[in-house]
Amino acid sequence: MVKPNTKSRAVFFVSDRTGITAEALGSSLLSQFEGVDFNKKHLSFIDTLDKANEAVKQINRASLQIGEPALVFSTQINHEFRVMMSKSDCVFFDFFDTFISKMERSLDLKSSHTAGRLHGLNHYSSYSNRISSINFALGSDDGLGAKSYENADLILIGVSRSGKTPSCLFMALQYGINAANYPLIEQDLENTQLPDVLKQYKHKLFGLTINPIRLQKIRDERRSNSHYASLKQCQSEVNRAEDLYHAQCIPFIDTTQTSIEEISTKIIHKLSLR
Repeated sequence: MVKPNTKSRAVFFVSDRTGITAEALGSSLLSQFEGVDFNKKHLSFIDTLDKANEAVKQINRASLQIGEPALVFSTQINHEFRVMMSKSDCVFFDFFDTFISKMERSLDLKSSHTAGRLHGLNHYSSYSNRISSINFALGSDDGLGAKSYENADLILIGVSRSGKTPSCLFMALQYGINAANYPLIEQDLENTQLPDVLKQYKHKLFGLTINPIRLQKIRDERRSNSHYASLKQCQSEVNRAEDLYHAQCIPFIDTTQTSIEEISTKIIHKLSLR
């Protein structure tokens, strides 16, 4: 629901493939502007004249409805389709032309103008590695894959609901990193020693912590009014987990106000995984 006095603007992410790049770049730019309700729509696989014409119609309709030209972020490669959309009732952000044209001039070469080149057969190995890493993360979730720790690039540890699973999956999907995770439970937090299963992998460990109040809210959504979700229990677990990190010299990060992307980037840099 749009708040009163909030501006509204139609936004389109357009591509002849999935549109992931257009969305990532466009959303990064949009995040710098507050007080605007961005109505986002994805126009993926615009690879025929009919689809391009339909895209133009959608852009024009949205612009007319809101009364302001739509913002269109495009990684469209086909020159004809790009021109068509740039002439619609919109403000056209052409990432392809912005970057490729400048690179062509710099390298004194013409690009291949090949749609979806990143997803081609030459990159099958990278794609296969990422799928394998996702399976590894799922198979090693919440301490299930202790036998696979030997093959892990890193092992995230932390109390329940501190962000271990989504961080592992993000690193697997984006970077092909074998990320396992181990939940620190009551028995593990009775002292500042590492659980036996983790001792030989200390060099692979990275800890996550979180503000107890935020943790209590997260847990309460899962198990309302339980001992597990009580603020006292959350404070106790977080404090003891941090004591363990300090005692064992394990690097850790606070996930309270940190996005999954930032968490993953800091971990990767800290452990020199890339």
